[in-house]
Amino acid sequence: MLRRLYNACIEAAGKPHATWALGTVSFTESSFFPVPPDVMLAPMALARPDRAYYYATICTLTSVAGGIFGYIIGAFLYDSVGLWLISLYGYGDKVEAFRRAYAEWGTWVILINGFTPIPYKIATITSGFAGYNFFLFVLFSLLTRGARFFLTAFLLNRYGEQVRNEIEKRLVFWTIAFLIVFFGGFIVIIAVL
Repeated sequence: MLRRLYNACIEAAGKPHATWALGTVSFTESSFFPVPPDVMLAPMALARPDRAYYYATICTLTSVAGGIFGYIIGAFLYDSVGLWLISLYGYGDKVEAFRRAYAEWGTWVILINGFTPIPYKIATITSGFAGYNFFLFVLFSLLTRGARFFLTAFLLNRYGEQVRNEIEKRLVFWTIAFLIVFFGGFIVIIAVL
């Protein structure tokens, strides 16, 4: 079943609508959706290593746009939508601690959160809620999200065939590793707060 899902992702990556889907996932992940764009970026870059940087650009721009949307949710809709989203991910009782941390560590929170598998939507909504400087938020989001996606693009562009062969040989292992990193991000944010 896992092999069929992987093959379907690789096959879908070459279709014309895939770029739109990548942008949509990247946008929504930065504001409310739990699935990171890496689950689409990686198969698409593996299927078309020559377009890896194009896909990274799409991910970066739509992720930052989604981050701005998350910021707006936090700044203007926190009491309704923002609190509901934060609570949905189990962080409702942790937001005040996160907000206090912004007073001292806001820049580092955005820089670390934007580059790592820690759910970015938590930083975007809380940045708006905490009133973090909007210009700096956008700048740091561009830097960290861009660095993350372009690093992935570089690696897959340069080593795509080797990576694809390795993934296909050990698909179950790499799927489990991805899930550990993905859910580890949620665990780290809970532990930190």
